[in-house]
Amino acid sequence: MFSLLSDKLDETFRKLRGLNKISESNIAEAMREIRMALLDADVEYTVAREFIAHVKEQAMGEAVLKTVKPGEQIVKIFRDELAELLGGDAAELDLTPPGRILVVGLNGAGKTTTSAKLARRLKADGRKPLLVACDLIRPAAIDQLATLARQIEVPVYTPSPGEKDVIRVAKDALKWAKAQEHDVIIFDTAGRQEVDEELVEELRRLAKFLEAQESLLVADAATGQQAVRVAQAFDKAVGLTGIILTKLDGDARGGAALSMRAVTGKPIKFVGEGEKLDMFGPFVPVRMADRILGMGDIVGLVEKAAEKIDQESAMNSMNRMMSGEFNFNDFLSQMRMMQSLGPLEGLLGLLPGFSKIKKQLPEGALDPKKMKRMEAIVLSMTPAERANYKLLIPSRRRRIAKGSGVSEIEVNRFIKNFKQMKEMMSGKGKMGGLMKAMGKMKGGMPAMPQGGGAADMPDLSSLMGGAGGAGMPDLSALMGGGGKKPKGPGMGSMGGFGGLFRRR
Repeated sequence: MFSLLSDKLDETFRKLRGLNKISESNIAEAMREIRMALLDADVEYTVAREFIAHVKEQAMGEAVLKTVKPGEQIVKIFRDELAELLGGDAAELDLTPPGRILVVGLNGAGKTTTSAKLARRLKADGRKPLLVACDLIRPAAIDQLATLARQIEVPVYTPSPGEKDVIRVAKDALKWAKAQEHDVIIFDTAGRQEVDEELVEELRRLAKFLEAQESLLVADAATGQQAVRVAQAFDKAVGLTGIILTKLDGDARGGAALSMRAVTGKPIKFVGEGEKLDMFGPFVPVRMADRILGMGDIVGLVEKAAEKIDQESAMNSMNRMMSGEFNFNDFLSQMRMMQSLGPLEGLLGLLPGFSKIKKQLPEGALDPKKMKRMEAIVLSMTPAERANYKLLIPSRRRRIAKGSGVSEIEVNRFIKNFKQMKEMMSGKGKMGGLMKAMGKMKGGMPAMPQGGGAADMPDLSSLMGGAGGAGMPDLSALMGGGGKKPKGPGMGSMGGFGGLFRRR
């Protein structure tokens, strides 16, 4: 997500940071480069032009030009303006009774899946959502919503087969809802390949009948400027209150996210970053701005972990690591916890400076198949071998290699790296210090206010070797090396799963 834009911005800001003094010509050149980066990212032209003009005006101020680190000041200005462009503060849903949400969008944007994701999110927040299938056009839409509703254990209303009148469906659904315990109803509507008069008229009638508190457009982020035009058309038809961007993980440009708020005036309320139902969350502009600038999203990472990871189990594993009792059973548990958080690349993308680190990794280092191979190796061990790696003599290793379908060389490397990781995690050195610091956090995971930033996290920079990307653990070594050794402060201070990801 935003990788093309992030790389170009990083290059431009690196030049500015390297200058002791900044002049009008320096700033003008930097703004030209940034404008081109925004346009390449598919940001709408007028949005890019006005944004650059605003940033340039502030960057030319005396308070910036005469400061000790003018390059850093300009980066801060850009970050603040970017957060404002994305919407300023996070936008909440209006769920005042009767709490009706109308979900609209084109075919293929992910309306039905998004409706289920939203219901799951609201349920997790303590709400009692209902789902209503109002897509009478796409043959599989009703069955799909019913299937997803069963998965998340949310009641769903499905119309009779052959029903064609969407208003009658809505009326019947509201009667059905009276017998259900609920405080919010989500209506999944029909879409088309493009905005046409028939679709608009159907949605207009449905919106007028429901008088929903929220009319949310589901837009595919990868469609770029088309998504902006679609938003304008739907807003004219039903009066949008917000936007949900889907498939944000598959768009390297991200221009739709940057243009949407400015062009439509409607806030982006949620984003989807994967197909799984839990890969969905609120859109927090300041945190998204940090991610675009390669500053990561530590709060988002902690929130993911808090939602997915059992704290008691995690703390027990941490204590076992520090006491030196960590074994392959613990490793398997930890690895499955990591997998529950989603794709490894997306997870590590929330760490500050990862965009730079990623370039140092060997090809395929973040391939999820590598974790599957490690899991196969561990599962091919006996219970006694998992508890005590010292039992793994050559004959046993050969048996494990055959059982897991990998080479004996890979098994040997895996065991060797496991022993190294065990030593690094045992409380000695920087990683041990980090583990102790994390263990002192209240409850293992600090409570994070919505919209918070990295400043809300305890300062662990000294344990990580310093602040910023240069202090991050050396993932090139952890994920298997194979590339050039980066200069400067290494990231090899953090053992973890690192060396276990080496290529065959």
